[in-house]
Amino acid sequence: MRQKFGIFSLEIYDSTLAVIPQQFDYNANLQTEVSVRIREQCRELVYTDAQCKEIMQKLLENLNRGLGTQTHNSAIVKCFVTYVQDLPNGTEKGKFLALDLGGTNFRVLLIELSESHFEMRSKIFAIPQHIMLGSGEQLFDHIADCMAKFMKEEKVMDETLPLGFTFSFPLTQLGLTKGRLERWTKGFNCSGVVGNDVVKLLEDAINRRGDIKIDITAVLNDTTGTLMSCAWKNHNCKIGLIVGTGSNACYVEKQKNCELFDDQNNGSGEVLVNTEWGAFGDDGALDFARSEYDRSVDKFSINPGKQLHEKMISGMYMGELVRLALERFTKEGLLFGGKGSELLFTRGRFYTKYVSEIESDPPGSYANCKEILEELHIKHATEQDFVNVRYVCECISKRAAHLVSCGIATLLNKMNEPRVTVGIDGSVYRYHPHFHNLMMEKISELVNPNITFDLMLSEDGSGRGAALVAAVACRKRR
Repeated sequence: MRQKFGIFSLEIYDSTLAVIPQQFDYNANLQTEVSVRIREQCRELVYTDAQCKEIMQKLLENLNRGLGTQTHNSAIVKCFVTYVQDLPNGTEKGKFLALDLGGTNFRVLLIELSESHFEMRSKIFAIPQHIMLGSGEQLFDHIADCMAKFMKEEKVMDETLPLGFTFSFPLTQLGLTKGRLERWTKGFNCSGVVGNDVVKLLEDAINRRGDIKIDITAVLNDTTGTLMSCAWKNHNCKIGLIVGTGSNACYVEKQKNCELFDDQNNGSGEVLVNTEWGAFGDDGALDFARSEYDRSVDKFSINPGKQLHEKMISGMYMGELVRLALERFTKEGLLFGGKGSELLFTRGRFYTKYVSEIESDPPGSYANCKEILEELHIKHATEQDFVNVRYVCECISKRAAHLVSCGIATLLNKMNEPRVTVGIDGSVYRYHPHFHNLMMEKISELVNPNITFDLMLSEDGSGRGAALVAAVACRKRR
């Protein structure tokens, strides 16, 4: 039985399952057995050094546009100021709630902190499809209802607890406790929310109930939560990265470079910036690096023309990119003797977890690949087909890792700090067997030689980070 990897609902994974793979020679799988025609057809998915450097240069230009007062409104990569000026210093203490919303599941957490103690209890709640596509009032009433159930179970209904609210969609932050939704992503399309303050919408839902008391002290993005969670243990952590259902990054920027920052300087001279790099390329900047599969994925998505960078990387789309390539090669007679199946030719039916499972087969073994193809009703595949299918998966996932690496190297070079830890969460990074090593290798090639970096898996995700942002805010109040 093959080892199975979840991929879509980031919030449901226990961090104890996460394992960073051992050193792996990625090229061991790219053997000469791959059909010459398949290798030729996949060439557009393999970036040259020149293409990587062009991606980095264009991203840097976009970041600077997002940071500038005159250019922000027209910028594609928005670089929203988060108003988080301070990272955890280890002196935070107290009891805090966190709400982590960013996918088809969300978590409510109760966290108790002291200088030497960390205790966390949490519960996962589902968001049904009809609520994801319903009204904003329905969404926030559902969230408030679940929070009340959790607080009752934890016997804190009578306490007024500080809450950190992780809201993992593009926000224009107008303060630490005020954030206006710019657009929905990741399959959500709730009416009445875009353009409105999500903190106010949550407070309204809580007030409609009247049975719970909450002090919302911060709203943040999941990248910020990931950075804060890792920074509590590692004070060098200054970049937060998500590679899961979606993809985004935040980083510590000097306040003087953030022309839109209009808060009082608390003394650090720095502020976290949420890049929203998922939208990179929406203006055509990445057209030179996109394939026919990317264009097809975008065309049939819920938000055509939007989040193009994210659609080349994340778990919501990676499996479909592979499926489209396999469908094309099958119809051209390059795979399976030209005979596919209805399932293979059905949109969304080749899951992203299949990519991780196929690439987890040891070199020369194809047990997972064979089982997956049989699930897709392809029982006539040959060993040559197995080799070719794995190669297609490797090209798509390696390209995703290289795109992320271009982004992280751009941020590292821009910050120009001597040593930086990148805190990372998300199911693609967490469960793909080679993503970590692919990133380490490519970032090392692209980053300035005076910069030392490392990659740190976030143990408790953005939930712990949300509570830590609330804790830091309370510490600063005191």
